[in-house]
Amino acid sequence: MQLPLDLEIARELPPSGSSVKQAEQYTRWLATHHYENFIVGSVFLPRHLRQHFYNIYAYCRWADDLADEIPDRSAAMELLNWWGTELDRCYSGAAAHPVFIALHGTIEQFEIPIEPFSDLLTAFRQDQNVRRYANWDTIMDYCRYSANPVGRLVLYLCRYRDRERQNLSDFTCTALQLANFWQDVSRDLGKDRIYIPADLITAQGMTEPDLFGRRFDGRFAGLMRILVQRTRELFERGLPLARSVAPNLRVDIELFSRGGLAVLDAIESIGYNTLEHRPTLTGATKLKLIGRALGEHALTYARR
Repeated sequence: MQLPLDLEIARELPPSGSSVKQAEQYTRWLATHHYENFIVGSVFLPRHLRQHFYNIYAYCRWADDLADEIPDRSAAMELLNWWGTELDRCYSGAAAHPVFIALHGTIEQFEIPIEPFSDLLTAFRQDQNVRRYANWDTIMDYCRYSANPVGRLVLYLCRYRDRERQNLSDFTCTALQLANFWQDVSRDLGKDRIYIPADLITAQGMTEPDLFGRRFDGRFAGLMRILVQRTRELFERGLPLARSVAPNLRVDIELFSRGGLAVLDAIESIGYNTLEHRPTLTGATKLKLIGRALGEHALTYARR
């Protein structure tokens, strides 16, 4: 398979069959050199888990970029299938790609099943063929594969395997995926993708040409208001997860939710006009989120 060497993920990539040390240096570099990765690179992550987070992030980032950064859909599908073959090789003990060389130790140490990794590939393959979603149920089903596996992988790293925490994580991860969709409406239109459920678009009296024409008005604002509210409710349902994990993990788990809620706040602050603007989190906002998470959990400790 010809690797896409012009992609950012291929920079600094060691050769096939590299040492574990080289592979881990690469996954660490990849996880800490992205402009939005303030949570993956968080200094609050327990030190003994950081490299494992980097390894899992590298797997997800490669799959995501193979799906999204390759213009030719058939080529992207071929690369995703190759990535799935490399995943199978990893689980059979024959990892060759540096990402899987690094990831293999993580999988073994934390006894992570293959399903969360393969589910992600299901979503990325779906992106090559499915560009519209009929209703809320279909987009929620997509999130089951595109987002929820990430949270479950995090739980495995934290040694949690119970259904209750997985369900809370699913609420959070689905909400994070949805917040990203509403934030990136204009970007996705540029890729001929619409993640907003078609029945909700129609209910607001809008059409696809309205979206592609970037026609922002009260109809789109009303549509986005509904989507933001539904997503906020999912975040609220997942928030108890942070209080259910060990104290040294709570800040980072909380930041996942707080970061997503801040994106929703940013969407509201621009009057829901994500057709013409992409709201982002400033450095000051990120610091505020960290301070709030630290403060809340410090208060919890003080009450004990």
